[in-house]
Amino acid sequence: MKQPNSKSKLVRALIWTSGTLGGLVLIYMIAMNMMMAQMNSEVPTDLDYSTTRFSENGLFNVSYIASTGTVPVNQLHQWTLHIETPDGQPVENATITLDGDMPQHGHGLPTQPRVTKNLGNGDYLVDGMKFQMGGWWVMDFNVTANGQTDSVHFNMMLKQ
Repeated sequence: MKQPNSKSKLVRALIWTSGTLGGLVLIYMIAMNMMMAQMNSEVPTDLDYSTTRFSENGLFNVSYIASTGTVPVNQLHQWTLHIETPDGQPVENATITLDGDMPQHGHGLPTQPRVTKNLGNGDYLVDGMKFQMGGWWVMDFNVTANGQTDSVHFNMMLKQ
């Protein structure tokens, strides 16, 4: 059997590389197209921008306020989260996890905010809040208290 010469090895390597590169370029183009379609999607017109909302299953009434008054862009700040029962009693000793994302851009917060202190009377301090750009943001809070878990979502339209 004839051994391939260096020229045929080079040709095979070029074909393999161009095929691999072509595949990677195609994957990249598809991903970018999907991302651009998501970014160009419309913000729903019926969004509720309230700062006080009942959780999905009605277990908690939750509100937030930023330490700066209005929610700033590109500024590290804190939130105070207030949680109470539907009849207005403060929820004490809750476990709270949170996450935020920008649905039109497919990315989340540049920080990892978390509840750092139970302030009492149903108030909780959230440290590490930062939104890197204006636009539509969604903040999700999962609250566990008294053996029950529920989630609440806040929509925000931030100005740059």
